[in-house]
Amino acid sequence: MAPSSEQLLSVARNYWPSSNEHYLEGEASPEIERLRERWEQELKKIDRWWSFLKELESELPEFTIGDATATVNASFRCIAYSGKDVPKRFAVVGCVSILAPVCTVYGLEFEDFEGTRTVHRIWFDPLPAEMQSPARVISRKLETTFGVSALPREIADIPVPLFVEWKEPPDTTLFHALFSSKPERVP
Repeated sequence: MAPSSEQLLSVARNYWPSSNEHYLEGEASPEIERLRERWEQELKKIDRWWSFLKELESELPEFTIGDATATVNASFRCIAYSGKDVPKRFAVVGCVSILAPVCTVYGLEFEDFEGTRTVHRIWFDPLPAEMQSPARVISRKLETTFGVSALPREIADIPVPLFVEWKEPPDTTLFHALFSSKPERVP
């Protein structure tokens, strides 16, 4: 069972500042320093993540699996790209938070044009039919491998009074604080 929204907000407050003064001054806040220290700890266990990605490749052979992790965020992120022969190009992204025992999965619809990928739409719940099967596989695999729970969308969408990278209140949500401030940014 996922932690409560109050517990998750308390965790998020420990790693993201409630003002942007440190960002404006170009220095790290105490919260951001804690996030950096957390990443240092998590990156020592990176082999577990690489193993997860390898296993995911065998479970989703029709997809190209990649790593979309960026340490400016608060999660490891994997991405499963659809094949080029599908009518609409899409990807399914799985995130496991490094701050709390939660995960989430979402979808991206995109187009490749002259070597540049453009995201047209981000899908949360409900996902389009073609994204549902890979999303179930990724979610189940994240939950069993990392001992986490899927974060319900209604909790992920709760606004938080925190500055997460360049997301500012009132636009910042628990999703941004626990996973990614720019879910559309993927390799």
